[in-house]
Amino acid sequence: MDTKVEKGFDFSDIVILVLSVYVIVAFAIDVLIDIPIEIRNLINYFDNFICIIFLIEFIYKLTKSENKIQYLKWGWIDLLSSMPNLEIFRGGRVIRIIRIIRLIRAVKSLKEIHEKVFENKAEGAVKSIFLIAFLLIICSSISILLFEKSGSGNISTAGDAIWWSLTTITTVGYGDLYPVTLEGRIVAVILMFFGVGLFGTISAYFSSKFII
Repeated sequence: MDTKVEKGFDFSDIVILVLSVYVIVAFAIDVLIDIPIEIRNLINYFDNFICIIFLIEFIYKLTKSENKIQYLKWGWIDLLSSMPNLEIFRGGRVIRIIRIIRLIRAVKSLKEIHEKVFENKAEGAVKSIFLIAFLLIICSSISILLFEKSGSGNISTAGDAIWWSLTTITTVGYGDLYPVTLEGRIVAVILMFFGVGLFGTISAYFSSKFII
């Protein structure tokens, strides 16, 4: 492996590593478990969105690389792993396993991850909370659709689940979509509490910038 890849490990690689693990798990669920079509659609929506993030990361690193040929020695893996969740691109999912191995090899220890995230504690907290928020939106969307679709609620499609999760975590709460099951309401409470913490952290960060 090119040593430059290891030395260049940073917070963005942590984000890519986490998202890569998610899409591998999602792919395994899609292949091994018989899930309702709407939940499958929801997983595919998030997968395709993450593919866009992967593609942007590949283009950014390629344009910033001083030796593009050397970068492509391993960068082709990044490109193939950004293929969307279409049948003809299923091979790209397997490539992501290789990418995860590459990223894990670039990390010497959990201590290194901690140091990279908290090189600047304030910025590290904000970056981390955005990543956690994105993962929480994914989990809550899948959970709420799974719980509410089997009940008499009005959250019955992938689009409904995503919209509800976004409005809930941002504490907007239009009230057009709402959970009616006990499990769904528990998910809502968790999402609302996290939403308050999310904006509290962001507000504190920007306030500190203005004060300084």
